[in-house]
Amino acid sequence: MQIEQIETFLDLIETRSFNRTAERLNVTQSTVSHRINALEAAFNRKLFLRGKGGTVPTVAGLRLLDHAKALQSQWHEAARAVEAAGTYERSMRIGIQHDIAEMIGASFVKAMRAQMPATSIYLEADYSIQMNRDLAAGDLDLAVLYTPHHLPDLHYEPIGEVAYVLVSTSTNRLSEIRQQDYVYANYSPAFDRAHRQALPDLAGAATSAGRNIILADLVTRLGGAAYLARTTADRLVREGSVSVVADAPVIAQAVFAATNIRSRHAHQHRKLTPALAKLLSEPPL
Repeated sequence: MQIEQIETFLDLIETRSFNRTAERLNVTQSTVSHRINALEAAFNRKLFLRGKGGTVPTVAGLRLLDHAKALQSQWHEAARAVEAAGTYERSMRIGIQHDIAEMIGASFVKAMRAQMPATSIYLEADYSIQMNRDLAAGDLDLAVLYTPHHLPDLHYEPIGEVAYVLVSTSTNRLSEIRQQDYVYANYSPAFDRAHRQALPDLAGAATSAGRNIILADLVTRLGGAAYLARTTADRLVREGSVSVVADAPVIAQAVFAATNIRSRHAHQHRKLTPALAKLLSEPPL
């Protein structure tokens, strides 16, 4: 049994189409069929049935699903461990929400180096939807994200929140914010719901973005108003670029640490989670 067979099986479970899986894996349809046939021969069971309505998993295929996910995750963990073998005892791949990386990325790495000197670190910034997928596939060991998907194999732990405040280049009064000058912030589905509920009249803004650094650049270069992370807002106020709209509500975005459920009690995760929570509560200036 090869890892390509397992990954093809998992993709076919999702797409329910041999053609679509072939496109996504960049292989021929005959290759997909060959891999599935090899799996079925190994188990001596049909894993999929093809019909007019598409390809559907059999009972045996559904029973294999959780085991296949675990095999894929363990394979990726093993591959990373072997590739990273060298002077470090272990390695960690960590995903972090773009805005959080902007705020505490360097401080987080510093804390990791101090607490886990024998661990090599790979850090990447991404959005929650991709980090959830990468965690489930075993491509990340830990993710710091805004939106949990509560997948069966993943464990989520709330570790704090990020405060976003409304700033403007022209006024400090909410009543004077104009929709045509407003850049709509859409940092996550939860933030979007809170934003629309708090300021429904501004929900139809012509321009929107989902990253703090982009919104800050648009507002300072083009003028207008937008919700920015409090740390960014405070810096821009000190620089004289914007004013905080004092009577606008502060919108808090929850932050979660996510990992595979099998490794949630690992000592490295137990060390990193409190460090992350402390950095979020006291972000560097």
